Amino acid sequence: MRVLVTGATGFLGGHLLEALRAAGAQVAALVRSVDAATRLSADGIEVCAGALDDAAALRAALQPATDAVFHAAADTSPWRGHAERQTRTNVEGTRAVLAAAEAAGVRRFVHTSSVSAYGRQERVLDESAPRLGAQSWINYERTKAIAEELVAEAGARGRIETVILNPAHILGPGDRHNWARLFLLIDQDKLPGAPPGSGAFADVREVARAQVAAWQRPVAGERFLLGGEHARFLELVQAIAGVLGRKAPTHALPAPLLRAHARMLELVAAITGREPALPPQAVAYTCHHLRVDSARAQRLLDYRITPLPALVADTAGWLRAQGMLQAR
Repeated sequence: MRVLVTGATGFLGGHLLEALRAAGAQVAALVRSVDAATRLSADGIEVCAGALDDAAALRAALQPATDAVFHAAADTSPWRGHAERQTRTNVEGTRAVLAAAEAAGVRRFVHTSSVSAYGRQERVLDESAPRLGAQSWINYERTKAIAEELVAEAGARGRIETVILNPAHILGPGDRHNWARLFLLIDQDKLPGAPPGSGAFADVREVARAQVAAWQRPVAGERFLLGGEHARFLELVQAIAGVLGRKAPTHALPAPLLRAHARMLELVAAITGREPALPPQAVAYTCHHLRVDSARAQRLLDYRITPLPALVADTAGWLRAQGMLQAR
């Protein structure tokens, strides 16, 4: 069966393409980058040129008949200076892809959202938790929550089946820009300290498997939280430092210090127009304690949780193989 993937050139998107091909799907990818198109074509992926808001390109990408759309494209920037761009991608992009999929008669729409759509709650999140992201002061949380509402509304109209996935923090091989930055800072002895919060760390390979299962299984209209092993960020930093043979901090930085530093950087950014290295929105995440119950996804999608030490070791091994870590 033919499927279309958005966000195929991203960290998770690359693993999703592999999982779909392993499942025997004929895979097409909507891309904007010429370089990415060349690379994907070499891997046997059908490349469809176009942006999320290009209605003509979307219509063309959904021909011939397409069984499913995997919408994984997103703007994850935490900085308020990117809010307009982010809303255009996360909300209006989702609206456009949904409309094109409905018009083309696509059977199922698998929407990869984020745990951020729930907002930062002081509870263990499961699928029954209220989704508070739409009221958040953080634009990323707002846009992910609003996009989910669009997907749910499309499912309720009955013209297309929808499934929503909410991954937590995603780690694993193939990451060059997300949590990989933490590995690089530790490797270069440039990390000033560990933040005081905690998170749930999902294996990118297992998230990709869950995306495919959400297409193949009778779970239309459902949503699934995809978490992982819960750990303090200090524990994550210490695990990474141990694998890399680097010195690790013994205590977390105070949250008030991080917030004050972020506010100062934001004032500088207001003058320069340049994105700060540590926006207040990012600090809000690193000072929060995220706990996720993935039992439902484990039961219905066979989602698996990779122990954090193994996940850190696999990520470090991939970064080392790519020459991104210093030789030891």
